[in-house]
Amino acid sequence: MRDFSLFSNIDGDSAQPSLPLTNLKILIVDDDEDSRFYISTVLEADGAIVTTTKSAAEALEVLPQLQPDILVCDIGMPDEDGYTLIQKVRALKIDQIANVPAVALTAYADSEDRVRALGAGFQSHVTKPVDPADLVMAVINVLATGKG
Repeated sequence: MRDFSLFSNIDGDSAQPSLPLTNLKILIVDDDEDSRFYISTVLEADGAIVTTTKSAAEALEVLPQLQPDILVCDIGMPDEDGYTLIQKVRALKIDQIANVPAVALTAYADSEDRVRALGAGFQSHVTKPVDPADLVMAVINVLATGKG
């Protein structure tokens, strides 16, 4: 007798469930090492190809070569904050990079912070600490609504 479980295909072989972020290139920018590790682990578990940087300056260096599908950026960073980074990204001359969809990930959680993040050029504002499922859904939603 054949096993027709939820994860079997017609031939009875086990099918791999598809991961929602499979092969998406995501750039994470966060000055906190623990946050970078947590966010990258969550997104990689759902199939993403993750690159992390610890500053706005590093992110601007890798953006042209990486050309990520999405940017996930902390707001509160030393030297240059996330607002400054997204404004610099939006001002770039290369459309594919200038229009990269972006999620602001921040402990700044009130409505004024959300408005400021969206006004600066982010498509989504997610507060820390973030639930893994909420982070994945934020990425999916930003990609589904189109670029920049």
